[in-house]
Amino acid sequence: MARMSYLSAIERYEEYQGLIQNLLLSILASVHTALAQKKDVQPLIKQYPFLELQYCLDEQGIQLGNNVCFKPQYKKDLANRGAGQDLSARPYFTAISNSTEAHFTSPYVSTATRHLCISVIKSVQFKEGAPCYVVIDVCLTELIEFIMGDTKRANMTAYFKVGYGLIVACLFCLVFYLLFKVFEGMFSLVTSEQVHSDPLKPFTIIIFVTLALAIFDLGKTILEEEILMHKDIFRHSSTRRTITRFISTILIAVSIEALLTMFKAALGQTEYVMPAVLMMFAVVGLLIALAIYVYLGAKAEGILTQVQRAKINTSLQ
Repeated sequence: MARMSYLSAIERYEEYQGLIQNLLLSILASVHTALAQKKDVQPLIKQYPFLELQYCLDEQGIQLGNNVCFKPQYKKDLANRGAGQDLSARPYFTAISNSTEAHFTSPYVSTATRHLCISVIKSVQFKEGAPCYVVIDVCLTELIEFIMGDTKRANMTAYFKVGYGLIVACLFCLVFYLLFKVFEGMFSLVTSEQVHSDPLKPFTIIIFVTLALAIFDLGKTILEEEILMHKDIFRHSSTRRTITRFISTILIAVSIEALLTMFKAALGQTEYVMPAVLMMFAVVGLLIALAIYVYLGAKAEGILTQVQRAKINTSLQ
């Protein structure tokens, strides 16, 4: 499963915007206190791993001092620099210049870290100098993971990908083996002189093709759902999508097998009539069950989302 996509992060931000802003205000107050007491603000990263940058601006939008970089991987490029640069044209500065309230930017891609982030800026007053503005940049995806208690699982994503990758590799190896058996059977079918005496022999090849198709589709589903795409485990729609794709793979395989069994029955082997009929009934039942599951799952997710939003709004009031 990939880390949170930009679209998912923005959706979650809109859902938890009030809670996120309250958290950032408390962090901003902690930074203000640390700066006023001339303490190091670096220890904040241990409590809030989503923090990226902190810096101060004067009343003209000129940066006071260098950046405080919270991320070790960016310290080489971002730390100990930035002093004196003119940031007065930044939208957050023009928005805060005539206000004493904190200002939060909309999500944007940071030019410093290339991550989706938001910034919070607030006017502060120190005893020994003129008013200035404290700015904090935070990684939005990591902030949302922190809010939802998903940080540890997100950090394990790389290991999960390795495990799923091994499973997908095994499935694809099995597909190659089945395809080898298919080509071997086709060669034997063409060169054999007993083809006409055994009209059911081609069905063995079709069974191998069907199994290869089902296994390949299963491996493709795992590859897309668990490795390439972001899967939001907090949304039932993600789980419902995975189950739907998995059941669809089974439906295709069973439907093809039912048709093959009917063909065998049509060629004179009447003992296959009942198994073919039962398999078709199983396909129809599985389709109906899947439709009911998708419908009820969507209804339940809508209700849960409304209840969750109501709780968040109540807690913020």
